[in-house]
Amino acid sequence: MKVLIAEDDAVSMLILRRSVQSLGHDCVVARDGLAAWEAFLRERPDVVISDWLMPGMEGIEFCRRIREREAGASGEPGEGGGYTYFIFMTSLGDKQHFLTGMQAGADDYLIKPVDLDELCARLIAASRVTTLHRRLLEQNAELERLGRQSHEAARVDPLTQVANRLRLREDLEALRARVERYGHRYAAALCDIDHFKPYNDHYGHLAGDETLLGVARAIAAELRAGDVLYRYGGEEFLIILPEQSEAGAITAMTRIRAAVERLALPHAGKDPPGVVTLSVGVAGMVPGDVPPWDGWIRRADQALYRAKELGRNRVCGASAEPRALG
Repeated sequence: MKVLIAEDDAVSMLILRRSVQSLGHDCVVARDGLAAWEAFLRERPDVVISDWLMPGMEGIEFCRRIREREAGASGEPGEGGGYTYFIFMTSLGDKQHFLTGMQAGADDYLIKPVDLDELCARLIAASRVTTLHRRLLEQNAELERLGRQSHEAARVDPLTQVANRLRLREDLEALRARVERYGHRYAAALCDIDHFKPYNDHYGHLAGDETLLGVARAIAAELRAGDVLYRYGGEEFLIILPEQSEAGAITAMTRIRAAVERLALPHAGKDPPGVVTLSVGVAGMVPGDVPPWDGWIRRADQALYRAKELGRNRVCGASAEPRALG
């Protein structure tokens, strides 16, 4: 372990330092309270052995500072990381000082002059406590990591690995503040793989799953960093494009439609046979749109329906002329 000794008496410091080192521990020393605090921040020792009366800062204040740093303002483990085992050294014999030290956060006491066997026993106890705290921190960190993974996994479509409807609902709820407070604008694009049921009927559902994954990857590859792609349901995908007008979103989705067509995935299930294509409906936000944004998404769905009516493999805006292949 790394042991910090805070002791203003040079002889006592030397004896204690040699004793700690003889027990196989690393040692850091400080001659007053302020130097001890700086050494603590710099070295992050496992154990502190501190005199009660020191210049600069008394041991009781030193102990309190360590515990406050380890606890953080909220009472939860803070920026200090692990737990420091704190041992007071004192020649004061009255019990009131012991109680005051324990209330400040001390773990144990040594009476001057320090007996080597007692020091060894205290450091064995310190090793057990700090090891236990370290294991608990590691376990908590692992639980937090697993919790984050579980949280994220619950918001990802397992097949296409894009965001799912749960993530969409949360993101749409979060749009309120951005729209109302900052005046941000968004466009929504609803995409549908053309004639997907005949595709599944002809090639089978495993091939259909592969096509869904391939189309999702092709779409994602064309998106900007701030755009978010969701599996909306079945063969439908929804894209939320921040700071994008309807006209700008139509241009972006025309590029995406072409990228899907360039995959050249054979589609013999449609008449006439061809390749897998995408129809897209785009809608920009309008002043009357309010959470839960049903009207906004509905306009994108209506634009998608129009794209299908006009022959598929094209992009339609809720308030613009359709864009077909080419």
